[in-house]
Amino acid sequence: MPASSNDGLLAALSNDLAAAVDAAGRSVVAIHARRRIPASGVVWQSGIVVASHHTIQRDEDLSVTLHDGTTVPATLVGRDPSTDLAVLRLADASPAFPPPAAFTTDAPRVGQLVLALGRPGTAITASLGIVSAVGSEWRTWQGGTIDRFVRLDLSVYDGFSGGPLVDATGRVAGINTSGLARAVALTVPASTVARVAGQLLERGHVARGWLGIATQPVRLPPGLQRSAGTDARVGLVVVNVEPDSPADRGGVLIGDILLALDDRPLSDPGDVVAALGADRIGQPVALRVARGGRAERLAVTVGERPRARR
Repeated sequence: MPASSNDGLLAALSNDLAAAVDAAGRSVVAIHARRRIPASGVVWQSGIVVASHHTIQRDEDLSVTLHDGTTVPATLVGRDPSTDLAVLRLADASPAFPPPAAFTTDAPRVGQLVLALGRPGTAITASLGIVSAVGSEWRTWQGGTIDRFVRLDLSVYDGFSGGPLVDATGRVAGINTSGLARAVALTVPASTVARVAGQLLERGHVARGWLGIATQPVRLPPGLQRSAGTDARVGLVVVNVEPDSPADRGGVLIGDILLALDDRPLSDPGDVVAALGADRIGQPVALRVARGGRAERLAVTVGERPRARR
């Protein structure tokens, strides 16, 4: 192909990427909520900004700088440490505020060119790279559910957490963060942002089911497998029961070995967390436990997990 044709394609790609930054950049804001440089956020709805929880280091005296340099006060609606998301409300939802970003829930593809945008000051900044890995739903170390694993191969500079991942058309595929994995740039997909932001706007926090127990995996010896009537090789031994918790009221004891929850085998503490969505709060669950070498069934009504302090 002639060099002039290559030059034309490169110029077209360059112009498309610059246009994508222009389109999405109007919805990217700087958030003044910590001592160092500002963090970034994205206008999600009119007057509503989504940001990264770990960059909002105070709950009061917040302000946001818009794309035109205007700085306005903001209040914290709520935060969810488990997905590293927070929601702010701008003090005055006037028509002069920037429009919400155009989000997409399309799954990104490995190798796809993407842009990470930030506003760690008054000017928009951008970093170009690719999507390096895409996976299925996963759970963070704090128990939050992320709808899709998206890892980036690009430079995420100071102040970029809370900014958007943008495709070549200027659509926002999610919120970038360095707060969910050490030294790795990840994206919280737009579908997760929508779910979490909706709950924060509705109730100020994300509700999660809770039994009030701590467990750890334990191997089941053949004799216990036979007496408990299970083929499972691993169960969860209860090492702590919170006083007056749902598990305590349901009769769960320290030393019980959890075999199944609603007939679903349990082999990892995350299995319990995964089974206790907000829709289970107030509903009974059936726990199958091994106690004294025999299997027993307990009915426990799921409670709401106490709100953790930041």
